[in-house]
Amino acid sequence: MRRFVKVERANRANSANRVNDGEIGESVSTSIEDLTEAMKDVVDPELGINVVDLGLVYGITVDSSNIAVLDMTLTSAACPLTDVIEDQTKRALDGLADDVRINWVWMPPWGPDKITESGREQLRALGFTV
Repeated sequence: MRRFVKVERANRANSANRVNDGEIGESVSTSIEDLTEAMKDVVDPELGINVVDLGLVYGITVDSSNIAVLDMTLTSAACPLTDVIEDQTKRALDGLADDVRINWVWMPPWGPDKITESGREQLRALGFTV
């Protein structure tokens, strides 16, 4: 099974999958796993399934300035609700990263093959055939 959330860092000098940022005596750590888990609170408004399980998150990195950079796609390039997903993403990652940047990626195009098994179960529960 292919995983679409990259576990790679923009800042490899820090411990595995963690970025440390803060003032002297203060340590703030954000892991890719924490960011990925938080992104499960971002729900596609049309389908009602989170963007991680839909396979819309292609990659997450955090740079040395604690800026989260997400490579994401949408089920359709013409999605009228892009702003809603951007706002949800910023709220979901608030406190985990100092800033959030989303790179909208169209290649490879999203398809049902990118949906996780959990996402498929959720869609089936809503009456979709996947």
